[in-house]
Amino acid sequence: MYKLYYSPGLASLAPHFILREIGVPHELVLVDRTLGQHKSAEYLALNPNGRIPTFTDGSFVLFESAAICLHLAERHPEANLIAGLGTDVRSHTYQWLTFLTNTLQADLWQYFRPEFYVEPERRDAFKDVMQGHVARHLEVLDRHLEGRDCLAGDSLSIADFYLFMLGRWSRHIARPTRSFPHLSRLMERVCGRQSVLGALALERISSPYY
Repeated sequence: MYKLYYSPGLASLAPHFILREIGVPHELVLVDRTLGQHKSAEYLALNPNGRIPTFTDGSFVLFESAAICLHLAERHPEANLIAGLGTDVRSHTYQWLTFLTNTLQADLWQYFRPEFYVEPERRDAFKDVMQGHVARHLEVLDRHLEGRDCLAGDSLSIADFYLFMLGRWSRHIARPTRSFPHLSRLMERVCGRQSVLGALALERISSPYY
């Protein structure tokens, strides 16, 4: 059976959505960061980075949230969460998923963890700069979504579910996701999925979701 090692609201949320959207049996394994379980020898044997999530299928182990989402979408084509090989829509799904992970998520990480990058007296200013970067990335997404229902193609893909996770993370910045009309429309659509509502409820995540 599939296992997803997760912590509520973290990067495990996107693959949690995908598992429920596909509708396959799976087990959720809570990794309690307050107890340091992500740094335990047992967990590090699966994921040497000590980060969340990690996914297993028997002896097969995979980490990095986007990689897990891609693996599940390709393993279960019947769920229609990624377009066919060689299509332009599939390439655009790759494009937006990479933009989300390498650009938006990377800058959100720096916003939330400034202590990794600057000394204490510069952290407030650093966070202001990162808020500006995040807002510009959200603008790119919002412009792209004008007149579109999804990031790529005509149906929801793993990129849209991944966007919802990051859109939730952006809810407390100066220009939150909900302040962008086209982006907000997609967030509302994804939030209406039973897979998403079920994952949010299980992880005890309450509204506002974005």
